[in-house]
Amino acid sequence: MFLSKGFVGRRSFKLPHYLVLWLGLLPALFHPCLADHDPELEPLQVIKPAASLDDDKVTLGSRLFNDTRFSADNSLSCASCHDLNSNGADRNRFSLGIDNKPLSVNTPTAFNSSRNAPLFWDGRALDTEEQIDFVVYSAQEFNTDWPTIVSKLSKDADYLRSFRAIYGRPPDRNTIIDALAEFEKSLITPGSRFDQYLLGQHDILTEKEKRGYLLFKSYGCIACHQGQNIGGNMLQKFGTFRDFFSQRRQISKADLGRYNVTGEPADKHVFRVPSLRLVVLTPPYFHDGSAKTLEEAINVMARYQLGRKIPQQDVDNIIAFLHTLPGQYKGRSLAIDHGQPAGDSRP
Repeated sequence: MFLSKGFVGRRSFKLPHYLVLWLGLLPALFHPCLADHDPELEPLQVIKPAASLDDDKVTLGSRLFNDTRFSADNSLSCASCHDLNSNGADRNRFSLGIDNKPLSVNTPTAFNSSRNAPLFWDGRALDTEEQIDFVVYSAQEFNTDWPTIVSKLSKDADYLRSFRAIYGRPPDRNTIIDALAEFEKSLITPGSRFDQYLLGQHDILTEKEKRGYLLFKSYGCIACHQGQNIGGNMLQKFGTFRDFFSQRRQISKADLGRYNVTGEPADKHVFRVPSLRLVVLTPPYFHDGSAKTLEEAINVMARYQLGRKIPQQDVDNIIAFLHTLPGQYKGRSLAIDHGQPAGDSRP
């Protein structure tokens, strides 16, 4: 995987901006039509479904994912912010947490999230177990603890039967997390048109979409957005060539990003690079939901991460390429037409 890891332990690993851009340009400079030859050498890879999932655990995890008893006031479940019937997130700038108060960052999609590392915008969780713990104890989200959750679920006869059948004991923190993690592993969206293109069906993309992919490579977007998930696996500063936050009257705690985890000055405004697999479905964009459209997000990235302005025609071509990335979930295509409202993947 191209630049597969940008995270080591609890410390950020951030490539210098000149190296990020140089590495991102390499594939286009030397192999502008590489996908027509060897997909294994492409910086973007086919996303594959999880192997050897335990169906019983997935079923149990799905029920847990939708259970509002996880929150202190029984009002919120994982699905409250992560709508799997749509884009795996919601359409709000900030989802509503406990007591209907908005969260401090935009909600990423749950689809393909098991392929991200680290987790959360600030990269504070190394794995799904830590991620779930943070949500359980977060005063903004579930605002509870494991003894309370286990007590609630243990009063449910169906849960007792399921946990005993699968794990040989009643529900506890470890078995609940294990079932949820197994379910999250199932939330993969394979079979996109772009994946089929990488596998050799070169006529499945239009010329505009192919141009968009070449531009995505030649502008250096692939330096951070690569691999199966087209991102989600490294940390980078938001504002590499220009200070994105300099014009803000007030910097929020969430704007500090990774600094809130490490306390290191160099980690101010450092965030996990998001996956672009379902980017056409998940506006608004960035940790603060400040970009309402893909066009706006691309122009911001060009200005602050690449230090340049991208012509409108190139922006349009890149957007056309990004529309080839959504795959399928449970046999339902998540792809949308250009004229369909962003974020709406309902059949």
